[in-house]
Amino acid sequence: MRLSRWIVTFVMCAGAMLAAQGRGGGGGAAAPPLNLPADTERITQLKTEAANEVEKLKDFSQQMVDQVFSYGELGFQEVETSKYLVGILKKNGFTVEEGVAGIPTAFMATWGSGKPVIAMGSDIDGIPQSSQKPGVAYRDPLVAGAPGHGEGHNSGQAVNITAAIVLKKLMEREKIPGTIRIWPGVAEELVGTKAFYVRAGLFKDVDVALFTHVGRDLGVSWGSGGGTGLVSVLYSFQGESAHAAGAPWRGRSALDAVELMDVGWNFRREHLPLSSRSHYVIPDGGDQPNVVPPTASVWYYFRQVTYPGIKEMWAAGDQVAQGAAQMANVKLLPTRVLGSAWPQHFNRAVAEVTWANIQKVGMPQWSEDDQAFARAVQKELGVTESGLSTRLGGLGGPVDPNTNTGGGSDDIGDVSWNVPTVTLRYPSNIHGLPGHNWADGMAMATPIAHKGVTAGAKVQAMTLVDLMMKPEVVAAAWDYFNNTQTRTQKYEPLIRPQDQAAIEWNQDIMAKYRDKMRPYYFDPTKYKTYLEQLGIKYPVIKK
Repeated sequence: MRLSRWIVTFVMCAGAMLAAQGRGGGGGAAAPPLNLPADTERITQLKTEAANEVEKLKDFSQQMVDQVFSYGELGFQEVETSKYLVGILKKNGFTVEEGVAGIPTAFMATWGSGKPVIAMGSDIDGIPQSSQKPGVAYRDPLVAGAPGHGEGHNSGQAVNITAAIVLKKLMEREKIPGTIRIWPGVAEELVGTKAFYVRAGLFKDVDVALFTHVGRDLGVSWGSGGGTGLVSVLYSFQGESAHAAGAPWRGRSALDAVELMDVGWNFRREHLPLSSRSHYVIPDGGDQPNVVPPTASVWYYFRQVTYPGIKEMWAAGDQVAQGAAQMANVKLLPTRVLGSAWPQHFNRAVAEVTWANIQKVGMPQWSEDDQAFARAVQKELGVTESGLSTRLGGLGGPVDPNTNTGGGSDDIGDVSWNVPTVTLRYPSNIHGLPGHNWADGMAMATPIAHKGVTAGAKVQAMTLVDLMMKPEVVAAAWDYFNNTQTRTQKYEPLIRPQDQAAIEWNQDIMAKYRDKMRPYYFDPTKYKTYLEQLGIKYPVIKK
C-alpha cells in the first residue's frame, strides 16, 4: 500500500467502499457519496481566489490553445508543440526533464516539493488529413491533405498549465507543501506512450493523476469506464522478389500473406463477442506491381473491454498471421507492439471532489455567435441542430462490463491502473461530430474552445486545492485504488520488454507537410487570436 506518512492517520472503511462499488452504469441505484471532508472557510476562500485568477489568465490560456492548434502535429512528431510548452513551463518556474522514457517530444515538468505529488496530463497530438480553418462551418482546410487537430488535443495542456500556474502562486504565498508535475500525452492517437511512461517509472511516487480531455460538457466519472482497451500490433512478412510477369513462380509474395491474414481475420471477426472491435491498415503493400513484394506489413488494433479479452484477441491474431504466412510460403517476422491501452478505471474519491468543483464552476456562457456556429456545423454534418450544451455532464459511475459493447480507447487507462486517476471532460467542442475528423477541429481555436478551457482550468485549480489541503481525499483515493479497484485485478503491461516506442512514426507525413503548414503558425506578437491572424470573421456560415 502506497499511503504516504502524512496521510496514514486517515484510513477509510474498505467494507463501505466495496459496497458502494456495486453501482453499475446500466441503471443501478446511485451509490451514496463518500464521507469526504467539507471545505473549510480557508479552502473556500482559496478556491474562489483560484477561480478568479484563472479568469484573469483567460487570454494566456487562449493563446496556448491557438498556438498548439496552429502546429497541428502528428504523434511522436510534436516538435514545435513540445518546445513551445516546455518554454512556457520553464518561464513559469518549472524544472523540465525533456525526452523522458526515450521519447523526444515527451517531458516531465516539476515544481514544488514534498507530498502530495499531483501529476497533470493531457494529450498533444493531431489527426491525419484533418487540417481545417477554425470558425468556418464547412470543409475548408488550411493545407489540403495536411494533419490538424481533428480531436481537439490542442486544448488540454492549456487547462492544466493555467491551473498549475495559479496554484503555484497560491502555494508559494500560503506556504502549502506539495509537488505539481505536468506531462504530455504524446502520440495518444497511436496509444503510443503512456504504457512506456509507466514502465519508465514516471508515476512511481505520484499520489494522484489528474487528466483532461476535450468534451462537449463539464463532467467526470469513476469506476470502470465504457469503451475498450487495446493492443496495437504490426505484423510484417518476408518473402522473395521476382519479375511479376517474367518469372512470377520464382517469387513469394509477402503481400499475399497480408491479404490472407486480413481475409482470415475478417472471417474470425464474425465469431467474436460484441465487446470486441478490431481494424487494420496496410502500411507496406509492396513497391510496384511488376515486382513480387518481398516485404509487406499490416497494422492491427485489437480492442476489448477487459485485459484478458485483449490478450485472447491478440493470441487469435497471432494465430491467423502464422497461418497466413504458411499459406503464402513466406516468413512471419517478429511482431512489434506499437502501443497499448488498458481499459480505463477512474478513482471515486478524486472524481467526487472534482464533481463538487464542477458544480461550483458551471458551464460557460455561450454567445449567440457560438450557438449559431454550433448549429451550422451540425447542419453541415446532417445531425440534430441542438447547438452547444448548457447543462453539466454529471458524475458518471461504473459501467457494467457485461453490458459494455465497446468503443474508443485511451492509454490513460495504463496510468489509471498504477495511480489514482480521473479524467476531467471540459466543454470545448460541439455535440454530434464524428470524431477523428476535420469537423472536430472546426471549434478548436474559437471562443467555444477558449471558454471551455477556462472553465476546465477553474475546476482543475479548485481540485488541486482539495488535493493539497485535504489529506483525507488522497487517503480515500488510495483506499479505493488498493481495496476496490486492484483488489482482484493487478496491472500487467501489454507492452513487452523488447517493445520500444515507435518514435519514427509519422516522420514522412510531417516531412511532406510541415513547410506548407509553417506559414500558418500563430504569431501572438502580432495578433490577439488565431481567427484574427487568419482573417476569419467568426462565425463563417454557409448562406
